[in-house]
Amino acid sequence: MISGEILGAIAMTEPGAGSDLAAMRTTAERTDTGYVLNGTKVFITNGLQAELVIVCAKTDPAAGAKGVSLFLVDTHLPGFSRGQGIRKIGQHASDTAELFFTELEVPHEALLGQEGRGFAYLMQELPRERLGVGAQAVGATEGVLALTLEYVQQRQAFGQRVADFQNTRFKLAEARARLEMAKAYLRQCIDQYLQGAMGPTDAAILKLMLTEMQCDIANDCLQLFGGYGYTLEYPVSRFFVDARVQTIYAGTSEIMKEVIARSMLGK
Repeated sequence: MISGEILGAIAMTEPGAGSDLAAMRTTAERTDTGYVLNGTKVFITNGLQAELVIVCAKTDPAAGAKGVSLFLVDTHLPGFSRGQGIRKIGQHASDTAELFFTELEVPHEALLGQEGRGFAYLMQELPRERLGVGAQAVGATEGVLALTLEYVQQRQAFGQRVADFQNTRFKLAEARARLEMAKAYLRQCIDQYLQGAMGPTDAAILKLMLTEMQCDIANDCLQLFGGYGYTLEYPVSRFFVDARVQTIYAGTSEIMKEVIARSMLGK
């Protein structure tokens, strides 16, 4: 994977278990020679192309989150299959698929880390994932804002540039102010992460605020394009649809609020 010879994926989400990962139903039954996996995963990025999948499965179905383990699964093994690619409204450059595991046998060595520690490993890496999502939000917002600035200075309406209307100027000013604040907090979180001091609450605040900002600003920018913004001919429409999933994957905005609230109020 590091050399780029094979493409990987991580299979967490299931048809009945998205944000509530502890409710996953995919199982890995231990045998004398290894483990037997059974279950279904959905919304898996790189699912159509991956040659190695890190699969989250229950080695102890009765233990809740403490029963989750991780496995390295070669997608060429018997018992592995993929559904057709899932059609999405945005992020078309990224394939997303449903994966099936039917009596799929892997050796004991396919266990990644320790049995029953899978959920802890996932939680350990979530701050880094949410940091990455926050960085995407900042980059995409910078991109859509640059496109919009160029457009409103060229487009004429009622005898003047769209950029000369107060509403346009205020919307762009608000976008710039939110973006600069977001960039400052992103830099702060990056510094904390590099020092090993970035906690789950920091990551939740970052992910919540930056992805909601991205969606808001993409929406406002599309509005400034008028009818052209709703066409595929103008890339602002792609910024708009690509932004929407940012508030869903890697933990929904609602889950982020719950994480933040728990840090303030306890469980």
